Amino acid sequence: MVAGHGISREQFERDALRLLCSELIQPVTRVQLTGLVKDSAFRTELNRVVYEEIAAVGAVPTRRLRELLPGRVTLRGFPDFDLREFLGRDGAKDDDIDRWFESLLELTEGPPEEGKKAMGQSA
Repeated sequence: MVAGHGISREQFERDALRLLCSELIQPVTRVQLTGLVKDSAFRTELNRVVYEEIAAVGAVPTRRLRELLPGRVTLRGFPDFDLREFLGRDGAKDDDIDRWFESLLELTEGPPEEGKKAMGQSA
């Protein structure tokens, strides 16, 4: 579970990927957001590969991204890849979108360095 979120790490990563696969952001914005996150932020191998492929595709329209992603991920060793798992439901609500952005922003923050306290932690 991710502290303060009540969701699993895998779900947290998927929410960030849902944002990147959504039609809610412009292709240029997607490129900018992927530039903020290191692929090492994704602990689940499938999520990391999906992220890497989203970043590699670049500033293409969302429809084109959704066409390309299944083939690219399959070629990376995931023949059972199902794009629907990475898409938000139609008519996503503001709460969903906020959570997706929050998930992505959390991934931009690397884990605390060993020996250093995380923000808000006491000695």
